[in-house]
Amino acid sequence: MNRLILPAALLAMLGLSACEQQPAVVTVPAAASVPGPAGATGATGAQGDTGHMGDTGHMGDTGQMGNTGATGDTGATGATGDTGATGDGTTVIIEPSTPPSN
Repeated sequence: MNRLILPAALLAMLGLSACEQQPAVVTVPAAASVPGPAGATGATGAQGDTGHMGDTGHMGDTGQMGNTGATGDTGATGATGDTGATGDGTTVIIEPSTPPSN
């Protein structure tokens, strides 16, 4: 019986591999379109009619807030100060003491 298992398994694999398989479908993406040059500018539209004036006795709407003003220019650099007086030539260096060990 052990001798029949291996040939039976090989025959089964050969039989299953011979089954009809579906071919692989490859979808090719469409080519990207390149936009053409811009068209001519259209004509300017007609100006709208003047708005309706409010009835007498009714308060008009508040106007819109104005735009923020532009930032001012940077000021000029100040003049350089006078040179300080020369020292007497004596320099004193004090070395710090070492901290005590704990």
